[in-house]
Amino acid sequence: MKVKVKDTVLECFADGSLSIENEHVQWISRERGKIVFGEHQIVYFDEMKVQEVSYKSGVGEGIRHLYEWQEIRFETLVWIEYATGNVYFEVIPVHFEDDFEALYWPGHFEFERCSREWITLLPHMQGLMIPNDYENECTRLNFDGQFCSNGAYMPWMAQIKDGHGYIMISCTPWDMGYQVDHPANGPYTHVSMRHLSSLGKLAYRRVMRMVLQEDATVTSICKLYRQYALEKGNLVTLHEKAARCRNVDKLIGSAILHKGIKTHLSKDCEFYDHEHPEKNDHVVSFDARAEEIEYFHEQGIKKLYLHLDGWGEPGYDNAHPDYLPACQEAGGWEGMKKLSDTLMKYDYMFGLHDQYRDYYKRAASFDEDSALMQKDGHIFEQCRWAGGAQSYLCASLAPYYVKRNFEEVLAHDIHLEASYLDVFTCNEPDECYNERHRMSRKECLEYREACFQYLWSKNILPSSEEVNDWAVRSQVFAHYGPYDFMLRMPDAARLGIPVPLWNLVYHDCVILPWPMDHTGKEDYMLYALLNGGAAYVDKDGAYPNVDGAFDYHKKELDEEIRRYRIVASLQEKVAKCEMVEFGFIDQDYKKQYSVFSDGTRVEINLNDNTYHIR
Repeated sequence: MKVKVKDTVLECFADGSLSIENEHVQWISRERGKIVFGEHQIVYFDEMKVQEVSYKSGVGEGIRHLYEWQEIRFETLVWIEYATGNVYFEVIPVHFEDDFEALYWPGHFEFERCSREWITLLPHMQGLMIPNDYENECTRLNFDGQFCSNGAYMPWMAQIKDGHGYIMISCTPWDMGYQVDHPANGPYTHVSMRHLSSLGKLAYRRVMRMVLQEDATVTSICKLYRQYALEKGNLVTLHEKAARCRNVDKLIGSAILHKGIKTHLSKDCEFYDHEHPEKNDHVVSFDARAEEIEYFHEQGIKKLYLHLDGWGEPGYDNAHPDYLPACQEAGGWEGMKKLSDTLMKYDYMFGLHDQYRDYYKRAASFDEDSALMQKDGHIFEQCRWAGGAQSYLCASLAPYYVKRNFEEVLAHDIHLEASYLDVFTCNEPDECYNERHRMSRKECLEYREACFQYLWSKNILPSSEEVNDWAVRSQVFAHYGPYDFMLRMPDAARLGIPVPLWNLVYHDCVILPWPMDHTGKEDYMLYALLNGGAAYVDKDGAYPNVDGAFDYHKKELDEEIRRYRIVASLQEKVAKCEMVEFGFIDQDYKKQYSVFSDGTRVEINLNDNTYHIR
């Protein structure tokens, strides 16, 4: 069946394949829709009983297919909006009670030419561009490309061929993701959507919006999504957040100092050093950290934010959420208060690392009944991090633990102006099947955001490990929002060309500190400048060779301060500015530029590690 609206022709078939064509371009998907059930049973759309009907309403028209297989009934609807020409894809459950793993539709669009002018854009972490002729393969992303995780900071994907582009946006991203298939050297890149079960069911209508664009570029595609974010109310800027709390302006331009107090590695954790057991326990006093703050003040640092790890008695990544009191060996509450007072004396900012997802069995209040329960009744367990055996805390309980712990910290007159709730914006949303606190992924994100809003209620700026579209309304800053390659060894194959897709949408909404390492080949400070971000002046990694904590070379603190000042000078000018343009110079991927709404232009050359700001 075919439908034409204005100059766009839509054709859909019973097997889930389709074609969208206008006077400029045709996008064809020949892939059959399918549902994957437990034990990997696959049922294709054209193996079901199907009825095709036309669809028309006051806002658009299209084609509906009604599918029936055993006790399952659902619909797909593809329609074109009169007002905009946008194409919408909907999956609608009619009777879908059976457990299933995923529904795959619509399939990938044909994208078969081996050309650097044919590109795929993926919001994998800060952003990834895959030209069709790219030399390295890309077949699996973090969290398998699940939306609302660092596999996709934003819920969309896009492709451009010879200037003709589209962006496919998930309007219901909580139980969705994307998958990519790019073999080494191409000649194609296939990318498509999948729908995950919600507590074992399809549960609700899934909606995707496809926007076609001529003269498409990396920048213009991102601006389509920025407009969508504005429509949805997600585009809450730093200007607006600063009006709510003055500490936002105080944070802009601050030197980011990341330090720890207590390290304790349990014998059952992956990082325990059996050959050198003396290395598994280490304490730095609060007084020693206060002396470091004095040093930075003596160096003329006017603005500084201290992110403090391991400040609780159990040690870093231990016994959460029962992390109190302040580490006794380091000076206890009195020593922590003296550190807080030192920071206040110089009008510096103080924030604490805390964790409300990893749920350690050594926690005094640990109870399996509070842990995430999987569909089969199993409680997840692992022994990776410092605290050893753990499961996951159901997020429905997280806001109560956040309130309990922070009320106690504040009662000891610790002056907090910001704080960090680990992994919330990095890890995928969770489901919980425990009937006492049954929780969908969407509800999980609402509970996580409630934790951020509690911090706001105390004038504490919320931070988390990375950034994510769902959190922009409440998150002020992050540990980082890096390109994927920055968390890998320098010689590891890169999945694609790093491009700042997140910052082209949300630069003026969230503050991102950047790694300042120099690998010997590439100076990461240039990326901090390109992105108009914040700078770490000194950062201690929690675990060796994890999350970008690589020992590239011996760092001289005086040199790190000099480099911080370069980045901070730019950040103070452009932090609240939209990034309005990004591109490559002389078609060289290592020569990049960005432009901000105040007119500032940054050019970097990664061939010789030089930069120019004007």
